[in-house]
Amino acid sequence: MQSPVNRCSTHIGVTMKKDDLQRTIDNLREKINYNNHRYYVLDDPEISDAEYDNLMRQLEGLERDWPERITSDSPTQRVGAPPLGEFKTVRHSLPMLSLSNAMDEEEVKEFDQRIKKLLGTTDNIEYVVEPKVDGVAVEIVYEHGELTVGSTRGDGNIGEGITQNLKTIRSIPLRIISSGRSVPELLEVRGEVYLGTRDFQELNRRRKEEGEPLFANPRNAAAGSLRQLDSVITAKRPLSIFCHGVGNMGGASFDTHWEVLSAFGQWGLKVIPNLAICNNIEDIIGYYREMTERRDGLGYEIDGIVLKVNSLRLQSTLGAVSRSPRWAVAYKFEPKQGTTRVTDIVVQVGRTGALTPVAILEPVRLGGVEVSRATLHNQDEIDKKDIRVGDTVVVQRAGDVIPEVVKVIETKRTGEEKRFAMPETCPVCGAKVFKPEGEAVHRCLGLSCPAKLKEAVKHFASKRAMDIDGLGDKLVAQLTDKGLVKDVADLYTLSKEDLVSLERMADKSAQNLLGSIEKSKKTTMERFLYALGIRHVGEHISKILAGSFKNMRDLMDTNEDELIGIHEIGPEVADSMLRFFKENDNLRVIKRLEEAGVTYPETEAGERKGNNLAGMTFVFTGALSSFTRDEAKRRVSELGGKPTSSVSRKTTYVVMGKDPGSKVERARALAVRVMTEDEFRELIGAVAV
Repeated sequence: MQSPVNRCSTHIGVTMKKDDLQRTIDNLREKINYNNHRYYVLDDPEISDAEYDNLMRQLEGLERDWPERITSDSPTQRVGAPPLGEFKTVRHSLPMLSLSNAMDEEEVKEFDQRIKKLLGTTDNIEYVVEPKVDGVAVEIVYEHGELTVGSTRGDGNIGEGITQNLKTIRSIPLRIISSGRSVPELLEVRGEVYLGTRDFQELNRRRKEEGEPLFANPRNAAAGSLRQLDSVITAKRPLSIFCHGVGNMGGASFDTHWEVLSAFGQWGLKVIPNLAICNNIEDIIGYYREMTERRDGLGYEIDGIVLKVNSLRLQSTLGAVSRSPRWAVAYKFEPKQGTTRVTDIVVQVGRTGALTPVAILEPVRLGGVEVSRATLHNQDEIDKKDIRVGDTVVVQRAGDVIPEVVKVIETKRTGEEKRFAMPETCPVCGAKVFKPEGEAVHRCLGLSCPAKLKEAVKHFASKRAMDIDGLGDKLVAQLTDKGLVKDVADLYTLSKEDLVSLERMADKSAQNLLGSIEKSKKTTMERFLYALGIRHVGEHISKILAGSFKNMRDLMDTNEDELIGIHEIGPEVADSMLRFFKENDNLRVIKRLEEAGVTYPETEAGERKGNNLAGMTFVFTGALSSFTRDEAKRRVSELGGKPTSSVSRKTTYVVMGKDPGSKVERARALAVRVMTEDEFRELIGAVAV
C-alpha cells in the first residue's frame, strides 16, 4: 500500500510525491500572496474573483488533507483562531512615539526654524510629507520575513497583542515579499489601520438595520474592530493599513526615510499615496493646502499632514523629547468633529413640504467653519439617537455636507434635558402635518405654504399641468419674493402693471404672459387636478380620477371606500387625497381658482368610456402624424389603457408611426400585434363614442 506521505489529495486530481506536494502548496501560497498584494495593496488585480477563489479552494483542500503542512503564514490562516479570553501585553523594543501638533502656518515655520537651530544650520532641510491617516497606530513584527507579532501602540512602551486580528487584514502580508531587495532578519513596521469612508458608511448602515449602536467615525470603527477578542468578527470588517515607519531593523540599512518607504513597497507593504519630498517650508504649506482641498475625495479619513526629516542620520541627531520625536510634526486640519450642546430643536419646512428638525447648537468650529446648526433628519433619527434639548453631543461636518449630530454623550446628562416631538401643524403656514405610513418624513399639507410656494407655482404652471408659457423659475422667484403671488390662484389676479415692475419684464413680455395665463383657464379636469401637486397624484392617477368623477366638487366630497374602489387607486393615494381636501386653505385656493375663471368640461357619470381600453398596454414607435407622442399616450390613459416604453409579452399593441425603430421587430418576435397609426385612431375613435 502506498504510504500516505507519498500521495496527494485528489483535490488537484493527481498523485504526487512528498516534494511535489510541498512544491504545489508553496506555489499556490505564492500565487495567492501575489494576488492579495495586487488587489489589497496595489488596487490593481490581475485575476478575477472566481480565479482567486479557485486558488484558495485548492490550497484549503490540500491543507485540510495534509494539516501537518499548514504554516502560520499560510493565506488560509488569516482567520480561524479560537476567540481570546483577553489580549496579552506586548512591549515595544523601541517606543512608539506620538507626534506633536502644529495647528497653523506659523507653528509649522517655528518647527522648521527649531530643526535648523538644533542642527546648527541655515540651509533648507529636506522633508518627506505625507497625508496623516486618522486611524489606529499599530506595530507589526516580521522575523525572517514572517509576521510573528502585531500590537497596538498602547502607552507607547506597552501595547495590546492583536496578532490574530491584524492577520485578518488582507493588505498586511503574512510573509514579506522578496522582490529585488533582500528581506531583513528583523523588521518592526509601524502603520495606521483604517476603514475606508464607503466601507464605514456601509458598516453603519448594516448596524442600523440590525439595531446595533453606530460608530461615531471611521477611526472608532477601526479601533473597535481591532479590539475584538474573536478575530472572525474583525475579519468581517474591511480594514486596511498604510505603513509609514520602522522601529528596530536587523539585516538592512537605509540613509533616508524615503528609501525606507520605497523598500516597503518592494516588500509588499502598503504605503500611502501622495507622498512628496519638500525642500522648503513654502512647498510644505502648498502641499498642505492641496491635501486640504483633496481630503474629501481620497476615500479614507485624513486629519492633516505629517512632516518628517528625510535623513535618518539627522533624525538620530535630533532625537526625541518626552513622548514625541523632534524630527517630525503633524500639521493638523481643522477638525471635522467636535463636542457641543443642543440648546434647542426647531423645524424647517422644505420646498416639497418635508419637515426637518434642526438642532440649534452652541457654536463650535468644524472644518474651518463655525457651526451653530445641525440637521437631525427626522423624528425616527431623533428617537433612535435619543437626542434631547440640552444634550451634549458629537457633531460632524464633512466637506460641504450639512453638519449632523453623530451621537449623544449620555454621561454629560444632568436630568434637565427635554425630549422633542414633531409638531402637528406646519410652523410656517399652520396647515396640518402628517407622516405617511412607512415613511420617516413628516409633511405639510398646505397648498399655499410659503415654504414650498415657489415649487408649487412652478409645478402648477408646468407644460403638463396648466401650461402657462413664459413663467420660468426666475420669474416665479420674483413674483413670490415680492409678494405678488402668495398662492397659485394669485396668478390669475396679476395685472400688466404688476409684471412690468419686475426685472427684465418688458411691456410685450408682460402682455404675452398675461395672454398665456388667460389661455390656461380653459383646461381639463385631469390637468387641473395634476396641477394642484397632491402627493402621489401624478399625471396617470389624475387621468383616472378625472374619468371617474363629474367635477372637482364630486371628487372632494368622496370617501375612502369609493376612491379605493376605482381601478389603480390604492390606500396610499386615497389617504393623500382625503388629507389634502380636508385642509381649509387648500379648498380656499381651489375656490379662488374657479372664481378666477378656471374651467374644464364636466361629464356625467359613466358618460366617459374610461375603461374601454382597460387591461390593454400600448407601446409607440416612430413619428405619429395625427398626435404628438404625449397626446397619444394621454388618449390611451383617458380610455383606461396603459402606455409603456418597452415591448414585452404583456404588451397588447405596438403602434407604428413613420420610421419605426427596433420595437417593431421585437414585437413581431414576441407575437405582439403591430398596428398602424390609422388603425390606432380607428380603435380609440370606436371606444370613445
